[in-house]
Amino acid sequence: MRWRITAGAADRHLRADWREAEYCAIDVETTGLDLDTDSVVSVGSVPIRAGRVIYREHYYSLIRPASPVSVAAMRVHYLRPADLAGAPPAGEVARQVADRLAGRIVVAHAAWIERAFLGPLLRQAGARFGAKVIDTAALARALGYAAGGRDGHEPSLELLARQLSLPVYAPHHALGDAVTTAAVFLAMAARAAQPAGQASPGPVSARSLLALSARHAH
Repeated sequence: MRWRITAGAADRHLRADWREAEYCAIDVETTGLDLDTDSVVSVGSVPIRAGRVIYREHYYSLIRPASPVSVAAMRVHYLRPADLAGAPPAGEVARQVADRLAGRIVVAHAAWIERAFLGPLLRQAGARFGAKVIDTAALARALGYAAGGRDGHEPSLELLARQLSLPVYAPHHALGDAVTTAAVFLAMAARAAQPAGQASPGPVSARSLLALSARHAH
């Protein structure tokens, strides 16, 4: 059986206040950044519902990689081949991820990475990644929080969290980064609802956040 991971049930909430939509903040760590040869080694996610991070429903798993972990990647996430030898296969994890994304808007930082690597992962479960995506790096650019990104690169998630006076949860760990991404998203959604000089929050829909992200995506 094949199915498509889309915003699905979330579509009817897109025009309402952004808090009425359901989201899934997600992060992946990989063997490297070569889209042809590298693959996912860990994935973490946490749902966002009614404007709150629902940590008790978080998900995290290692994945037995289909390609060797590069030295450069190990220096980032510290996952060695020995750590991944007993991990579940990609197809098993893909089914779990597909269930968590179904019916939700995806939230990711520098989301091109998640788009690029989740597609091949989900295909191993017979799923297609077609979800609506909000990129927190794009929201940062839109709202003026991208200062500090070097040479046109994305502002780092850790830098962005600190600019927003938020804690950083276990950087370069898939679940830690997913939780930080969720917190950053909530803070920026609230700021989008109350622009500078405005006395009280105005209505901001999930659709408008998606559009804002798309306009400022790299």
